[in-house]
Amino acid sequence: MNTLTINNLKLTYKNGHQAIQNISLEVKNGMFGLLGPNGAGKSSLMKTIVGLQKPTSGSIGFNDIDIVNNPDYIKKNLGFLPQDFGVYPKVNAYNLLNHIAILKGLENKEERETQIRSLLEKVNLWDYRNKEVYTFSGGMKQRFGVAQALLGKPKIVIVDEPTAGLDPEERNRFNMLLSDISNEVIVILSTHLVEDVKNLCSEMTIMNKGQILKTGKPKALISELEHKIWSKSINNDELEQYQSKYQIISKQLIERVLHITIFSKTKPEGFDAVTPLLEHVYFKTLA
Repeated sequence: MNTLTINNLKLTYKNGHQAIQNISLEVKNGMFGLLGPNGAGKSSLMKTIVGLQKPTSGSIGFNDIDIVNNPDYIKKNLGFLPQDFGVYPKVNAYNLLNHIAILKGLENKEERETQIRSLLEKVNLWDYRNKEVYTFSGGMKQRFGVAQALLGKPKIVIVDEPTAGLDPEERNRFNMLLSDISNEVIVILSTHLVEDVKNLCSEMTIMNKGQILKTGKPKALISELEHKIWSKSINNDELEQYQSKYQIISKQLIERVLHITIFSKTKPEGFDAVTPLLEHVYFKTLA
């Protein structure tokens, strides 16, 4: 069992911006969702975990090793899938993985060949091993990205906005793949898409403005909102009136009619009960 422990982590940039404000987390094997809007500080936290920047204060331990002072340890055990990654043109999938494996320090040729074949089969790309990666579809590129992230048998894998731009079928295939690998390693899913966390993660945290706002199991967080979420259709010119009276957590147009969703411990007059979803947890927390 792998364990990532973060205690009282703070990061202030030279311009005075506090990117990380006193964060504490413990993450074990499985899929952990780091959910927050753009600019929440997710990328700053990821860069600090993997040793690309040092925190102002606080500690990070991975399997009882202090990785703030020993960043090479996390790098040796890390797989990373960024939102967008460039590939060399005119290089096929097999040769590109071989190149990345060498950069990762896999010097034994037989070991490299065994790993590459195994990973291409795992991500269902073995039949496309001689195809140039830059010609792959978005979903195929993301699956190739998982393969390169798993080279060297990492103990922690970080994926950043992995399903952006994928069609529903590719998203489901990709999600199944991530779920499968998370049985043996830590997978941190950094995203602003609630759907990804809902589909994949057994533990999650909501982050904004460099702070952890809420942490827990998605089902438990949803259950906290039972009988407290209500909805109503209103006219556009009534919005300001309702905003002054209720805690609106979201609003959306349905067939051009404005619907508001509010948080209230008691049923407001004229509102209908809504079954709480993870989206409501997210919007309520940010609100």
